[in-house]
Amino acid sequence: MLKFMVPDLFAQSIYVIDYEELKRRGVRGIIVDLDNTLVESTRPDATPRLVTWLDELRDMGFHVMIVSNNNRTRVAHFADPLGLPYIHAAKKPLLSAFRKALERMGTKREETVVIGDQLLTDVFGGNRMGLYTILVAPVSNIDGFLTRINRRVERFVFSLLKRKGHVQWERSNKGEST
Repeated sequence: MLKFMVPDLFAQSIYVIDYEELKRRGVRGIIVDLDNTLVESTRPDATPRLVTWLDELRDMGFHVMIVSNNNRTRVAHFADPLGLPYIHAAKKPLLSAFRKALERMGTKREETVVIGDQLLTDVFGGNRMGLYTILVAPVSNIDGFLTRINRRVERFVFSLLKRKGHVQWERSNKGEST
């Protein structure tokens, strides 16, 4: 079970990932979490930097889809102005939303990555589905109630992963990487 918690890659943010390398590896689809991955959970709209990032990904030929555990109102308000497809109330780490995202993007498992800020939802679900997983540092330390509980469990899992030599990076108690 612990192996499903190890991301394939850790990045400080979505902006430092080498998308050219992903494209060379045959990646065509990007499943991305919304809250604390793309923007703070308290920010209702995309930042100009995020809009530019999305445009660049689309220009590179990537299909991008938000898969979020948040409700329809939150996700639709954010995604619709950007023309981004989404799945809300995804119940990650369950696999049904990941399967649906692959189907809607028309991509195969080996052509798709998952990017998110949580081990217990994004990484665990993506790994169980056989997708390439990228864990990013949360963009904010403000989390909802359930996410705060997840972060506590994550700290324990990180310590186990570190002791077993599965991680090459550090993560502080506040969710920031160092």
